[in-house]
Amino acid sequence: MMDFPFPPALRLLRWAIHGTFAILLVIAVAGVAREGRGVLAVGGVLLLVLYAAGIVVEGRLPHFGGRTHLLLGRIWLVTVTLGWAALVLAAPQFVWLAFPLFFAYLHLLPLAVALPGVAVLTVGAIGAAGWHTGTMTAAQVIGPTIGAVVATLMALVYKALYVESEQRRILIDDLVRTRGKLVEAESDAARLTERERLAREIHDTLAQGMSSIILLLRAARRDLTDHPDEAALRIAEAERAAQDNLEEARNFVRALAPPALQHSSLTAALRRISEAAVAGSATRTRFEVSGVPVPLPADYDLVLLRVAQGALGNVSRHSGAANGRVTLTYLDDMVVLDVYDDGRGFDPDRPRNPKTGTGYGLRVMRDRVTALGGTLTVESAPGEGTAVAATLPLPAREVR
Repeated sequence: MMDFPFPPALRLLRWAIHGTFAILLVIAVAGVAREGRGVLAVGGVLLLVLYAAGIVVEGRLPHFGGRTHLLLGRIWLVTVTLGWAALVLAAPQFVWLAFPLFFAYLHLLPLAVALPGVAVLTVGAIGAAGWHTGTMTAAQVIGPTIGAVVATLMALVYKALYVESEQRRILIDDLVRTRGKLVEAESDAARLTERERLAREIHDTLAQGMSSIILLLRAARRDLTDHPDEAALRIAEAERAAQDNLEEARNFVRALAPPALQHSSLTAALRRISEAAVAGSATRTRFEVSGVPVPLPADYDLVLLRVAQGALGNVSRHSGAANGRVTLTYLDDMVVLDVYDDGRGFDPDRPRNPKTGTGYGLRVMRDRVTALGGTLTVESAPGEGTAVAATLPLPAREVR
């Protein structure tokens, strides 16, 4: 049997109607057979075979409700109706087969055609009953009429349930497709987020480290002839910076904490990078701590360290500053990192000049700080230096 797009209740109703037709037809065939009317009994069996053949063909059609399905169904309905009409004219036992035929009419025909068809069947059943008995009683009229009304109402309910079932099926299909699109969108968003994270990590670590190495090696080459000892120190610092960068690269794979924080506190790491970030340049930096240090979550340490690296990288590459200062301030409800330099400065409201900087570093720093509910403030003007302040609210457990 075909897997119709109906819920189990509707399938049960369909087979109840088919079963009713078969039972009524078997009763009618048995009645005429007892009367010795073998030809009518054979006719009844042939009608049963025709009815069953229609159900089998319907079950083998690939597309339920398609044009071919409806055309064959209507041809089958006309054939069954003609067979019933021939039998009902010959014997009154077949009159009650009209009841399940009502459902077939209402199922296979448009309502505008089905209702007149049901009316014609009802009149035919009433007329056949009266013709066989030679009289017309109220029971002969009321019985088929009530059967037609009940069948019509049940068929309308059946169609309403079918429409609801089909709408539910379409809705489920839409939900499944939407869920698939949502999963795909979440996957794309996760990939984009990971790419952005890696871009930030590379910019704040490897790129800054490479810049420091380049500055150190340039300074070493400059001092190689006249100040070999200074050049050796620069080369050693460049070697340490390269080693740190190698550890950073490995940690991208291992998803470990930055090397600067693995074996030291945040203040020690900030002090170390404050000195290393401007090594080989003319800028002198000073690191200070204000307030009483408190333990911070690992993601706070990481963000503050990355902001310091990014800001100091800008100082060493773009500012031309003589002095820089990094201050880590612990307040009652927040922690503040300030990076200041007395360099050439810039206008924060104007697009960055590609020759002096892309502005990507400041955007990355702001994204990092904002992700933890903090704020990043940049104050600068041409010729007046630059101050970068990252403010992070302390988690409730850290508030003193």
